[in-house]
Amino acid sequence: METALTPSSALHVLLIEDQLNIAKNIAEYMEQKGHVFDFAVKGTQGLALALQHYYDLIILDLNLPAMDGLEVCRQLRQQAERHIPLLMLTARDSIDDKVAGFHVGTDDYLTKPFSLQELEVRCLALCRRHRLQGKTPVQLGPLLLDKTRKTASRDGKPLQLTSMGYKILTVLADAYPQVVSRSELSRKLWGDEPTDSDALRSHIYQLRAVLDKPFAYPMVKTVFAVGFSLEISTLEVVEK
Repeated sequence: METALTPSSALHVLLIEDQLNIAKNIAEYMEQKGHVFDFAVKGTQGLALALQHYYDLIILDLNLPAMDGLEVCRQLRQQAERHIPLLMLTARDSIDDKVAGFHVGTDDYLTKPFSLQELEVRCLALCRRHRLQGKTPVQLGPLLLDKTRKTASRDGKPLQLTSMGYKILTVLADAYPQVVSRSELSRKLWGDEPTDSDALRSHIYQLRAVLDKPFAYPMVKTVFAVGFSLEISTLEVVEK
């Protein structure tokens, strides 16, 4: 089931890519999903746009004429007044290239060729993670998370979550629409001191009692033999 975007989840993206066929494919797919794009084919042009306008995300190709993606990223991190989430595209798949990218400040990598669907999921997850780490409340359909106050609400009704329930919900919201494995969820909750599976099962049960049972449909979805994810009703997202 595809999830319709609300204005709060649609992204304003700057795409810096000199291969016009790739840029066209990305833009056509993403704009059909409701996202808004600006374009640059040179690193210098992209850097200027990034510093002049507000973007939710920058998609940056590594191999650019005049100023490559690493230098664009480096200068952006030095000059920008805010941290702009940045996804780097590259035909290179070596560890050294990725380390170089992360060293200058890129947030995520995607190696060509890639799925356009995966690109959108990565972009949404990256922006959501950035918002969760900041002070901006995150809206996922009927669900609202305020990390500053550590509160959550559904359909405008405050959720009386336990501390662990809130942590689980933020992990699932951070990853949405991707699935979080049981092992990854345990690691995020308990670090290098994992507890037994019954404890996780108990916390998920308590979360569902508050987040799901009083409402029309369950949001916490169990993916058999994998883990958990959030499920947002398309109808509710459109109406919000």
